[in-house]
Amino acid sequence: MQVDFSRYLTERYLETLSKQAFEGPVITISREVGCPGKKIASKLASRLTELKSPKAKKMEWRWISKEILAESAKVLGVDPTEIGHVFRYEKRSFMDEILSSHSKKYYKSDRKIRNTIAKVIHNIASEGNVIIVGRGRVAITRDIEKSFHIHIEAPLNWRLLRISERYCISMEEAKKYAIDIDKKRAEFRDYFHGKGSDYSFFDVTFNCMTLSVDDIVESIIKILQIRGLI
Repeated sequence: MQVDFSRYLTERYLETLSKQAFEGPVITISREVGCPGKKIASKLASRLTELKSPKAKKMEWRWISKEILAESAKVLGVDPTEIGHVFRYEKRSFMDEILSSHSKKYYKSDRKIRNTIAKVIHNIASEGNVIIVGRGRVAITRDIEKSFHIHIEAPLNWRLLRISERYCISMEEAKKYAIDIDKKRAEFRDYFHGKGSDYSFFDVTFNCMTLSVDDIVESIIKILQIRGLI
């Protein structure tokens, strides 16, 4: 039987567009170390739930971050401690990979773990009315039509003061920590779509040194309304 390949591709394309139209809305928040990403996500979820937008598939909004670890481990069929290093933006050495693959019955490579994390994040995002903090989310969910991607930043010294106070460490230790984590987060994000990819760009960036949590949250809501996402 002869197959009309052109028609087949067109139908698959239209099917993809149809699926995307029903995905989301999802909001992602990326932040530099020391910025209140989780506080903003929590406040934003509460405010969006209060608004009860008629465009939403469901009224309640939620925000997630560490929950992704548990769900990814569940999908992989392993204990969360087995994949925790990936969520800490750490890499196993080549030798560690070899030893683990021979010593653990349910061994999962770092590549497999990262790809599973991506699938978990994308599935959660597709459900809609969710705010995802961290974990390379902008690169993973950029293809979702109803998505909005936020970056929270602040001058380094401002962030170091808060890191120093939170972890009771010196400013020098805080600086080393901040630079290391920011670098690892960038590498984690680049893994999914490559360094410098358009998929790593954000829709809006806020300076949390000059803007309060409430300022940022209300600004986000206004932009979401203008864009017709809520």
